[in-house]
Amino acid sequence: MLATQTRSIKPAEVQKNWILIDADGLVLGRLASLVAMRLRGKHKTTFTPHVDCGDHVVIVNAKRVRLTGNKAEQSVFYWHTGYAGGIKGRTARERLESRFPERVIEKAVERMITRGPLGRQQMRNLHVYAGAEHPHQAQSPQPLDVASLNPKNVAARAKAA
Repeated sequence: MLATQTRSIKPAEVQKNWILIDADGLVLGRLASLVAMRLRGKHKTTFTPHVDCGDHVVIVNAKRVRLTGNKAEQSVFYWHTGYAGGIKGRTARERLESRFPERVIEKAVERMITRGPLGRQQMRNLHVYAGAEHPHQAQSPQPLDVASLNPKNVAARAKAA
């Protein structure tokens, strides 16, 4: 009678792949949502919600990611120093031009991942680098052409070129 059953995989049965994404000219929000889906493992048929079954994602050229509209100037990241009146803020453009531009992508992906211990474990599988070099050549990550997945990324690249 039971023709199909939902199968939950165990953490020992997980097959983790390595994916390489070049963020040059890609839109930040679309890139972050795709990376969050890959980190969670929702693209796999063996997806299990309570197991870290996602892939390792390596993102290069993080400093060349694009923001559409006026988000570069209007999107502000706030933090508090802990002192009275110590609220500070930086625009997304200032963060991309600062010393650690990869943190913009890390924060965008982190806010799309489930909060809690599982989310922190999945975020450890994200490796973001500002430039084109990365130290994960030994894992032989498979390149993923994100620009071809969304026509808006391709149109933006053709218009920018």
